[in-house]
Amino acid sequence: MKYVDEYRNKNLINKVSRRIKEIMPSGEINIMEVCGTHTQSFCRFGLDKLLPENLRLIAGPGCPVCVSPQQYIDAAIRLSKEKNTVILTFGDMLRIPGTDSSLEKEKAKGAQVKIVYSALDSLKIARENPDKKIIFLAVGFETTAPTIALSIIRAKKEGLRNLSFFSALKLIPPVMKHLVTDRRLKLHGFLCPGHVSAIIGTKPYEFIPDTYGIPCCVAGFEPLDILEGLYILLKQIAANKPGVKNQYMRVVARNGNLKAIKLISEVFRVSDTYWRGFGKVPRSGLKLKETYSRFDTEKVFPLKFKTRESKLKTRCRCGDVLKGLIFPRECRLFSRVCNPQNPVGPCMVSSEGACNAYYHKEPVA
Repeated sequence: MKYVDEYRNKNLINKVSRRIKEIMPSGEINIMEVCGTHTQSFCRFGLDKLLPENLRLIAGPGCPVCVSPQQYIDAAIRLSKEKNTVILTFGDMLRIPGTDSSLEKEKAKGAQVKIVYSALDSLKIARENPDKKIIFLAVGFETTAPTIALSIIRAKKEGLRNLSFFSALKLIPPVMKHLVTDRRLKLHGFLCPGHVSAIIGTKPYEFIPDTYGIPCCVAGFEPLDILEGLYILLKQIAANKPGVKNQYMRVVARNGNLKAIKLISEVFRVSDTYWRGFGKVPRSGLKLKETYSRFDTEKVFPLKFKTRESKLKTRCRCGDVLKGLIFPRECRLFSRVCNPQNPVGPCMVSSEGACNAYYHKEPVA
């Protein structure tokens, strides 16, 4: 089997599309694709053209860079101005606007800000720069948490004293609970994230159908994956039998990746944390345990980190996009003022951002 050919087969895609239309309930059905990669694939492949008009695919908060709150961005910018510091970050973080600046602008002014591709790169950079204070911006969901945890464990074993991790790691199931309790959304189902589920499995989503009666389906990211995931969800809706189904069986198991989960629990504790547009979401974040506190940026640096969500100075509605309250095109800034060349908010910056995906899908105004 050729992976891409199999899951982009036009005949199979059209067949599933027809079946979706055959079982589609009457009335408007709202399905949220939690993961930003699903949104990108949905827009890239023009899957909306294959679906019934009353099936609404709503982008959710599945972009880790996008949901990092304003105060975290501002704190990272302040850290970049500290003497002898080097900020290490994934590429998308560089252009996220803070209240008054961005890491990209600070880098242009002379701040030492470097793009890395893995948290493990921070170890090498810390070894090579013993006179510098190395800060890794630990942004991501359950997908990136294991490699960050492994990096911290190795840093402790090596006795590195000049490396710290500024955690903005977040957990997906708690924010999904936040979404199902928001009556404005009127969600009928969740297309659950494949990457996150490869780590945590399908079990953590079971409270959603059990408590709230909303079906879930974990799906992959190819066109056939997404359409089959939607078909599975619609079958549950039509039969009024909500549960958690797994379309992505070639990657995801019910109990997840036990080694990765163990790494996360070794290094991190669950905490309340802030999400852009959501405010504080209980037990949805990861902070370093006390045994690894010497690698916790918030304890290493004497900065006063804000605990409340900062207010944007612009009319950017990224927060509403992330909550699924509006589509990107409903923001007045979309494509006119805000575009990938001049991003006003993080949803336009990140490759996983809904605004970025919709911008490349729709004609520019």
